[in-house]
Amino acid sequence: MSGLANGRYVTRVAETQGDVRAAQRLRARAFAAAEDEAALDADEFDDICKHILVEETEGGRIVCCFRMLPLTHGSEIGHSYSAQFYELSALEDFDGPMVEMGRFCIDPDCRDPDILRVAWGAMTRFVDDNGVELLFGCSSFQGTEAERYFDAFAMLKDRHLAPRRWLPRVKAPSVFRFAQKLRRRKPDARLAMLRMPPLLRTYLLMGGWVSDHAVVDRQMNTLHVFTGLEIRSIPPARKRLLRTAVQ
Repeated sequence: MSGLANGRYVTRVAETQGDVRAAQRLRARAFAAAEDEAALDADEFDDICKHILVEETEGGRIVCCFRMLPLTHGSEIGHSYSAQFYELSALEDFDGPMVEMGRFCIDPDCRDPDILRVAWGAMTRFVDDNGVELLFGCSSFQGTEAERYFDAFAMLKDRHLAPRRWLPRVKAPSVFRFAQKLRRRKPDARLAMLRMPPLLRTYLLMGGWVSDHAVVDRQMNTLHVFTGLEIRSIPPARKRLLRTAVQ
C-alpha cells in the first residue's frame, strides 16, 4: 500500500524498526497513559503484522496507528491476536482472504475526526488492493466496569450480533455475557451511541457485527468484543465514502 494523503494527514506503512517503535510509543500513551517517552506497548504479534502510521503532513508527527495481520482464509484464524480470547472455530470455514485490524489508537491529544476517516481510507485501500473479504478484530471499551456500558451492550445485543454461523464462543476466563445478562433491557439509543467506542461505531455503520459477550481484559484495562465486517455487506454509499476519504 503506497502512501496516501488527505489535507493535513498522510498514511504510510512502517518501513523500519524505528517506525514500529514510534507506533509502540504512541500505543503506550493511548492504552496505558504512559508518560515516560521510552515506554512501549509491544507484543509478539508486532513482528508478523504490517503497521500503518497516520502522520501530520507538516512536521511528521504520528497521530494514529494500527496494525494488520493478513490471513489467506479462515483456516489460519487461530494464528490471530483475537484467537487468544475468543473461540473462533466457526470462522475457520470462511473461504476468503481476511485481515485482522488491531492496536488501533489515536493520539490522546488529538480530537480531529478526520484522523479516523483517513485511517479508514487507508484500510479501505488495503482491502481493495488485496481482495480482502473479512475484516475483524477486538473493539475495546475503556475500563472493565460493564455497568457503564449497559445501554451500548444492549444495543449490540438487539441489533448487531454476529450471524449464528460465524458467532465466536467463549474462551477467555473472565467475560461479560451481555446478550444473556441484558436480554430484557431496552437500550437508550442516545446513551448507547454516546458510550460506543468510535472505532466500533464505524464498524457498525458499515454493517459490522460482534460477539455475544465481552472479554474482561484487566491487563489492558478494557472490555472488548470480537468484531467482524464482511466486505460484501458494506452498503455501496458507505464504500464510496470510504474510498474518497484518502486520494
